[in-house]
Amino acid sequence: MINIRLDKVTFSYPSQPIFQEASCEIQAGCYGVIGPNGSGKTTLLKLILGELKPDAGFMVRDRRLKIAYMAQEVTLPPDNSAFTTVRQGASQILAIEEALGTLEKHFSDPAYYDNEKRLARLIDQQENLTSIYNELGGPGLEGQIKTLLSSIGFDAHEMDLPVRHLSGGQKKLLGLAQIIIGRPDVLLLDEPDNHLDLDGKALLQNLIDTFSGSVVIVSHDRYFLDMVVDEILEVENGRVTQFKGNYSEYMFDKQIKLQRQAARFQAQQKEIHRLEQAAKRLLMWGKVYDNPKFSNRGMNIMKRLDRMERVEKPLLERDQIDISLAGWRGSEKVLEISNLAKAFPSGPGNQIDQVLRDINLLLRYSDRVGLIGPNGAGKSLLVRMILGEVEADSGSIYLGPSIKPGYYAQEFETLDPKLSLLDLICKAGNFPENRGVAFLKKYLFTYDQRDTRVGDLSGGERARLQIALITLSGANFLLLDEPTNHLDIPSCEVLEDALMEFNGTILTISHDRYFLDRIADRIIDLRDGATREYLGNYSDYEKQRRLKINTPG
Repeated sequence: MINIRLDKVTFSYPSQPIFQEASCEIQAGCYGVIGPNGSGKTTLLKLILGELKPDAGFMVRDRRLKIAYMAQEVTLPPDNSAFTTVRQGASQILAIEEALGTLEKHFSDPAYYDNEKRLARLIDQQENLTSIYNELGGPGLEGQIKTLLSSIGFDAHEMDLPVRHLSGGQKKLLGLAQIIIGRPDVLLLDEPDNHLDLDGKALLQNLIDTFSGSVVIVSHDRYFLDMVVDEILEVENGRVTQFKGNYSEYMFDKQIKLQRQAARFQAQQKEIHRLEQAAKRLLMWGKVYDNPKFSNRGMNIMKRLDRMERVEKPLLERDQIDISLAGWRGSEKVLEISNLAKAFPSGPGNQIDQVLRDINLLLRYSDRVGLIGPNGAGKSLLVRMILGEVEADSGSIYLGPSIKPGYYAQEFETLDPKLSLLDLICKAGNFPENRGVAFLKKYLFTYDQRDTRVGDLSGGERARLQIALITLSGANFLLLDEPTNHLDIPSCEVLEDALMEFNGTILTISHDRYFLDRIADRIIDLRDGATREYLGNYSDYEKQRRLKINTPG
C-alpha cells in the first residue's frame, strides 16, 4: 500500500524560505500539484523523492517504495535509438541479465563444475535470479518496450530513430516511457505536458491513466488536470492544502472554503474587538476606582484573548498581474488569406517540404480564433507570414487598412535580451523612469529588478514582460503564439479575463485546451499543410471531430 506523508515540514533554501509546517498525504491515485511560480512545487517533489531533507517536521514513506522522478527538462543520450533509450530504463532486468550471463560463464569453469558444493550454489543462484527475472517480466521485455513505444505514438520504423532526430515532445514522452518500463510504484512528474501538442497530451493522458501506481504531477494545464487527477495539492504561502477532486472541483471547493473562512474570520474579529474593549474598560475602571476586582476581570479577558486560537485571515486575493488590453475597432475585415502556399528545401537533392498549401482564412472584427495542430505543422510560420516576416511562395495576405497587429512570440524573440527591464519598458511606453517602475510593478516586477537584463529573466518573467509590451503597443489585432506556456494558473486566468474584454480581434496558437475553451469562438486545425474550420471553442471542436470520426462513410 502506497502511503507518503509530509507532517508539518519546514524547508528553506539559503536565501529563501519555501515551506512552513506544510502537511499532505499521498496514497493510491493521481495528484495534481499547482501553485504560483516559485511557490515550491518542484521542491515538494524533491522532498517526496528524498533528494531534499526537511529542516523540521517529518517525511514519512515506506523505504520499499520505488519512486521515479522526471524533471521539466529531459536529457537523453542523443545517439541512442528510441528503443534502446526505453530499454535502459529497465535497469533491474538488465542487471539480472548481466548477472545471469556471468553465471553462465562460471558453468564452463572447472573450478565450479568440478566442485559439487560450488556447482550447487551456482545452480541455486541461477534459479533464484531466473525466478526474479521472470517475475519482473524479463522474457517479454522487448514486446513491452514495443507496446509502450506504440502507445506514445511511435510507429515501428521510428523505434530505431536516434534521439537527436526526435521532437521535444517525443523526447518528453520517451523519457516518461523509460521511467515507466522500470516499474516504479510512484511517478513524480514535473510539468510533463510541456512541449507537447494536443495529440501528445492525449498520449500522455493515456499513459498516466494506464499506470498502475500513484502519480504526482506538477502542471499548469487545467484541462489536463481535470482529465487525469483525483486530488489537488495546492502549494502557496509556505503551505500545502489538499483538495479532493480534479481542478474544476478544487476551484469550486476552494471558493466555498474561502467564503466560510472569511465569515469565521469576520465573526472572530468582531468578538475579539468586543472583548478587547471590555478588557480596556475594566482595566481603566480598576485603575480609576482602585478596584482590584475590575482589574482582575480585565486581566482574565486579556489572558483569554491570548489563549484564543485565531482564524487565519483568508487570502482572497494574492498579488496578480494587472493586464489592461484596451484595443479599438479598426477595419471590419481584419485579415484575409487566399490560396497561400509555402515550401522549404528538405533533405538531399531537390526534395521540397510543402509546409503550407492553399491556405484560406478570413477574420473579421471581434473574431476569437484558436489555431491548433501538431508541432511542426506550420502554425508559427503562418503567423510570421501574416506579420510580413516570411514571404509566401504563392497566394496573398490582406490586412485591413486600420489594423495594428500585436505579436506575442513563443520563444520571446521580440524581446531585446541586452536591454534592462526598465530601459525596455520606458522605450516602449515613452515613460520617465518613475512611471516605468510603477508600470513594471503591475506585472509583478520589483523595484530591485528594474536593472535586470531581459536575457537573465526566467521564462515566466519574460512571458509577463511580453504581455506588458503588447498592452503598450496599442494593437487591435493580437497574434499570440502559445501565450500561456510559461504562466502560472492565476496569471493565465487574469490574461483570459483581459482577452475576453479586449476590443479587437484575436488569432492565438495554443495547446492549452482550457484557455481555448474560454477564449475561442472558432477553431482552425492546421495539419498536413491544410486547414479545417470548426465553430465554437475547443470542447465544441472535440465533439465535432469525434462525431466525424465515428460517423460511417
